[in-house]
Amino acid sequence: MNLEEIIEIDKEHFMPVYSGRYPLVVDHAEGVKIYDIDGKEYYDFLAGIGVNALGYGHKKFVKAVKDQTDKIIHCSNLYYTEAQAELEKKLAENSCFNKMFFSNSGSEANEGAIKLVRKYYKVKGEDRYEIITADRSFHGRTLTTVTATGQEKYKKPFTPLPPGFKTVPYNNFKALKEAITEKTAAIMLEPIQGEGGIYPADQEYLVEIRNLCNKMGIILVFDEVQCGIGRTGSLFAYQEYSVEPDIITLAKALGGGIPIGAFLAKKEVADTFSPGDHGTTFGGNPLAARAASTILDIILEDGFLESVREKGKYFQSILQELIKKHDDLIEVRGMGLMLALQLSDKLSAKVITMELFEKGFLVNAVQEHALRFLPPLVIGKEDIDKLVGALEEILK
Repeated sequence: MNLEEIIEIDKEHFMPVYSGRYPLVVDHAEGVKIYDIDGKEYYDFLAGIGVNALGYGHKKFVKAVKDQTDKIIHCSNLYYTEAQAELEKKLAENSCFNKMFFSNSGSEANEGAIKLVRKYYKVKGEDRYEIITADRSFHGRTLTTVTATGQEKYKKPFTPLPPGFKTVPYNNFKALKEAITEKTAAIMLEPIQGEGGIYPADQEYLVEIRNLCNKMGIILVFDEVQCGIGRTGSLFAYQEYSVEPDIITLAKALGGGIPIGAFLAKKEVADTFSPGDHGTTFGGNPLAARAASTILDIILEDGFLESVREKGKYFQSILQELIKKHDDLIEVRGMGLMLALQLSDKLSAKVITMELFEKGFLVNAVQEHALRFLPPLVIGKEDIDKLVGALEEILK
């Protein structure tokens, strides 16, 4: 089939939930490049929306996945598997958490975290159920997680929504503190907002929230679905801030392209779950667990995270140089290899992403006037130079 035939089949049979799909049929990929069915190459600066942390065809990762498919792909969680046990051990040893549960996606991980928060206070005999989230946040597309999301455009089509959620301005401790009542069970935040436009939390903001939660017995949940697993230059974003949450949610890069999500919690909170409170058919199956375990092995190799920090700083620095040359570029935001370039109201992010697409670069218009960059963590400085060079040509 050619491009036009594939697009027509999709239009006829697929539910119309994705607008503005690019005219690209992905055929294969290698390194940091994607190739279409006609052989044209594209530098991928979106990495499957932060999923393909190791790019494409990483030999160690591919070997592990192939090896696991030869052994067993799926079995029920009625049984134990070595792959899941190894993943549990690695996550526990490299984080501040004792317990975890594996799901299939970030939305499911956040759903599970919300259920755990509710159960925790039920066990304590306290009538707390409200969760405070932030404006611009994004926590998923299930009915509960879309309610938790602090963007009205995602909520409006699905009212009435489940009760028990409040949103407050991000990086505004005063507003958050004023929203707390005797019903407040948890504060749920992205340390770096992703879909909202790549906005990092202020250090002082997170420290104040942690102290407030300690004082008032409130659970702190960090949604690291997009900003976790090496994206910031640390394995977890909370480590960049030296602020430990009580629960963390993960997905995207955790499986490197194999679907897996997880929520991790400290023992005091996690042990309030009892048999039957939660479950999954596919979550943490041998293939997904082996993939995630291999991702961790590679990211935790000596020098890997240091290289992410170094390349992130380099990327920011050359974008800053570009800003100095063009009045319609406002600022660069982010951390590590999770960056956004804010444009003036005169420039359309969608138009620029399409022009970059024509030049062979895949980026994302995360907001109307903001470009998002989530390249594979193995991206090279020379690849970054090529992207910024193409962007400068467009701006001229």
